[in-house]
Amino acid sequence: MFEPLAGQIKDSQKIVFVTGAGISQESGIATFRGKDGHWRKHDPMQLATIDAFYENPKLVWEWYEDRRKSILAAQPNKGHFAIADLAKHKQVIILTQNIDGLHQRAGSKKVLELHGSIIRIKCTVCSYQDDITSSFDSLPPKCKCGNILRPDVVWFGEALPQNVWAEAIRHAQTCDVMIIVGTSLVVSPANQLPLYAKQNGAVLIEVNPEKTIMSSEMDLSVRETSASALPHLVSLF
Repeated sequence: MFEPLAGQIKDSQKIVFVTGAGISQESGIATFRGKDGHWRKHDPMQLATIDAFYENPKLVWEWYEDRRKSILAAQPNKGHFAIADLAKHKQVIILTQNIDGLHQRAGSKKVLELHGSIIRIKCTVCSYQDDITSSFDSLPPKCKCGNILRPDVVWFGEALPQNVWAEAIRHAQTCDVMIIVGTSLVVSPANQLPLYAKQNGAVLIEVNPEKTIMSSEMDLSVRETSASALPHLVSLF
């Protein structure tokens, strides 16, 4: 399925992956906008804001605790492992919109989390930050300084961490091949990354069962799931 560009992929020195919810969905993680369980009555677009958090931190934390439990119970899939395996042959950088840490658990080392991590917790006031996988005794959890802790994720209306975003742009501008996996490319500013790569003359490959708003800009569109398609990439080497 990657044969039309096999030569360019083999000759590439640096491959950048831009990954979204689709690759995590194959591990059983519901997409962010999924309406499931007793959370159907809540709009995630309304819960994932700093205003919602300060208005009702307990409710927001209950939602995130549900998400944390499902994410921690999930396992990386063949797509995640294929990307990690590819790093044995090429320089591979992952720019992910996902907050689940599955790329790292699959063995990938160079992962930039554009939207933060649901595993990482930070204080709303002081500089405290840590990875916490256990459940909290009470919600909302409190920092040692006495203030409320929050998930270290980017909420609607918040800017991406500028150091992470600057590094992501740099990798997009210097890659030979960019592979966009499981993202509809509707979320800004992450959807700008393929444009930076294209300006540099990089080969653009899309792996998505559905057509996206940038499919016409791609050099190759693979209409498969990541778990199905990505292992074929490794077989090229």
